[in-house]
Amino acid sequence: MNIGPLGNVASAAPATTGSAQPSPALSNASTAAPAQTTVAVQSPAPAPSMDQVKQAVKDINKSLQLLPGAPEFSIDAATKETVVKVIDPQTGEVIRQMPTAQALEIAKVMDQALGKLIKEKA
Repeated sequence: MNIGPLGNVASAAPATTGSAQPSPALSNASTAAPAQTTVAVQSPAPAPSMDQVKQAVKDINKSLQLLPGAPEFSIDAATKETVVKVIDPQTGEVIRQMPTAQALEIAKVMDQALGKLIKEKA
């Protein structure tokens, strides 16, 4: 079995038995330019503004209105968390909500407590 160095698999020529010299495709692999990371990967995009998020939520809900039982998206005013609700189209009853109303209330209370603690320390 002939095991040689691995190069660019897409451009590598098949190895021939009895050949003492590596193929040109394999010998050029070590001289290839290093891969460069694109600018999009190097720097994160700026966070969208609250107005942009609210508009996106409106657009999503408008698109999903045509589907029965489609989820409804919203932003909780107190915690600024994204809320997804599945609502029964006939009764209007919330079947499922993520995060739950209780979780949002806990987050709100914890945020208020943290705010008071910071004020007391200052």
